[in-house]
Amino acid sequence: MIFSSSKKFIFFAVPKTGTHAVREVLRPLLGREDWEQQMLTGQMLSPVPEIAAIGHGHVSYQQLIDAVGQDRVASCFSFAIVRHPIDRFMSVCAFLARTDPSYSEDPVGWAKRAFGFERFRQRVLVRPQSELLTNDNGELALSFIGRYEQLDNDLNLICRELGAPFAQLNRRNVTSNKKPEIYRDIDFLREVETFYSDDFNSLGYDRS
Repeated sequence: MIFSSSKKFIFFAVPKTGTHAVREVLRPLLGREDWEQQMLTGQMLSPVPEIAAIGHGHVSYQQLIDAVGQDRVASCFSFAIVRHPIDRFMSVCAFLARTDPSYSEDPVGWAKRAFGFERFRQRVLVRPQSELLTNDNGELALSFIGRYEQLDNDLNLICRELGAPFAQLNRRNVTSNKKPEIYRDIDFLREVETFYSDDFNSLGYDRS
């Protein structure tokens, strides 16, 4: 997450959606009173204790509302980037298995076994994206939601809104593992699609 009081914007960081490339574009805009929370490239914690206690950078809209108040959040331009739920799930699996040598032997089998564990399904990287972006009524609550599939275009729309120069994106945090092609396993694909049903319904992505 990035919270800019000086420029009046909030970036909600959805896992595996080009988050660190977006952060790199936004950081030069930040003033002394602004803050960022993330852990992957060095610990950066919010000065807001309730947010710092979350322990990672994927803070939800409702968590921020509870910590700083509705009016403060509503006064800012809030945005996030989202990704097709199945493609993001496959990317998450490849990322989480990056230190497991057994993954390369059967990526789809690895994904199926991992998905069978409740603890895996409850990880913030795995949870539906919409959970980070909705209010108590289950409604999308942000000013703008861009798409990973058209990241350059949508990030430049964000930059225009912020009065910032057009972005030159660099690829960051790219996983070298091959993604598990779960489209080849129809039963498992349908199971994952059901898990992400809220994402399909609220974010406007088509199922396979």
